[in-house]
Amino acid sequence: MAIAGIDVGTTGCKCTVYEKDGTFVREAYREYDAEKSGGGQELDPWMVWLAVKDVLKQAVRNTKDIDAIGVTSFGETSIFVGKDGKPLMNSLLYTDQRGEEQCKKLVEHFGREAVSERTGVNPQSMYSISKLMWVAENRKDVYEKTEHICQFGDYIVYMLSGTAQIDYSLACRSMAFQVDSKEWDSEILAYAGIDPTKMSKPVPTGSSAGRIRRDLAEELGIDPKAAIVSGCHDQVAAAIGTGCLKQGMAVDGTGTVECITPVYGELSKVQELYKYNYVRVPYVCPGSYVTYAFSFNGGSLLKWYRDQIARHEAEIYREQGLNVYDSFNKQMDVRKPSGLLILPYFSGSATPYMDVNAVGAIVGLRDTTTSIDIYQGLMEGVTYEMLFNLELLEKAGIWVTELRATGGGARAKAWLQMKADILNKRIITLGEAQSGTLGCIMLAGTACGLYQSLEEAAEIFVKPGKEYLPNQERHQEYQKYYQKYKKMYEAVSTVMNA
Repeated sequence: MAIAGIDVGTTGCKCTVYEKDGTFVREAYREYDAEKSGGGQELDPWMVWLAVKDVLKQAVRNTKDIDAIGVTSFGETSIFVGKDGKPLMNSLLYTDQRGEEQCKKLVEHFGREAVSERTGVNPQSMYSISKLMWVAENRKDVYEKTEHICQFGDYIVYMLSGTAQIDYSLACRSMAFQVDSKEWDSEILAYAGIDPTKMSKPVPTGSSAGRIRRDLAEELGIDPKAAIVSGCHDQVAAAIGTGCLKQGMAVDGTGTVECITPVYGELSKVQELYKYNYVRVPYVCPGSYVTYAFSFNGGSLLKWYRDQIARHEAEIYREQGLNVYDSFNKQMDVRKPSGLLILPYFSGSATPYMDVNAVGAIVGLRDTTTSIDIYQGLMEGVTYEMLFNLELLEKAGIWVTELRATGGGARAKAWLQMKADILNKRIITLGEAQSGTLGCIMLAGTACGLYQSLEEAAEIFVKPGKEYLPNQERHQEYQKYYQKYKKMYEAVSTVMNA
């Protein structure tokens, strides 16, 4: 008995296979590229579907007893599907600027606060309803031929099973889904000019869509009895895959982006949440939700340092067969702050400001400052930003007691201790790096009856590793810098916009 998990991203997709008892079988990955077209960024859904088939076939080879296949994906990006199941045009990615004017019109019509209360998100043009409106207005030829409108996760489920269904967490990334009643918002869709019958049916996270299509089972070498399961939005899958199944727990994912996803219950201060651009997403635990606190720049700043500040040193480490980042990390002295204040908005600001025009800054340079001080300062800046987010979440009634680290940054021991000290939180590492596909596998295995609950699945798959506990003396030292850090956004914006 085995389970496969598919994770569809903007630059590639992966498929991971595990046995029921938690034994790793195989993983396959396929990269693809977005396109710049029409003044924005597009992704070819058919290319992605072919890549998904390829990684699925590679990952399950010689493993005929696949019981279930779960799917997770990024959000906010729609696919217009024709009667033959093929996309009618490229998808406009969430970073595409088309749809900005449509979003403004929608918000003016309904009111910003009303949209937030209905959909659980603070209005932004990144959400897919903006692009749906743009296509309905500017590509009528496409819209009139459209049979189904999907996001990438439910499109893959549809192609695998023939069932058009979308889980609640992915539907939330549309800004057209009612977060309380858990159904499409007919009024928002009507204003956008979208027929609600074209949308995939909303279902609870981890719902079975039926068995794999027989022709695909034969093509891919999979048991035709294998169940296809709607996973969830990729950030939700990461939370499940790290075993965050209780309120107060959170996953801290450090990749290109830094994102903390806490689990919480009903709130009395919901508008406080929306005020700072946080979302309310239905979660798998009864009566629970998750939200996303994130910075556009996480591990990407360390890559920037490697390529722009320490290119020569990095090349030497590579020639010596050493891991570049490990070599940098060993040079840091995390027993004390770097002495710098770095605003990590190199790609703009995410939560709470959502300011694409915000810029980064390095403050406190002296003739004694070393390049490694800058490296350490970048880590500190990202962590100060996440502390700022956690403080704002507490104002809304969301408290985090434990962070579970995942992503590439979870391998940086020095950074994990720094995070524990700055955030004043316990941080736990995990044995499995690919928490997204693992979350899918846990959902799929539970849906097909291999496990009685997600908690049982977590006992098998989630292996807590080392604990990092905060040092109170260092926390107080970092607090002195953090109080200054909180003034940087306004100060830098004032200077740059003068």
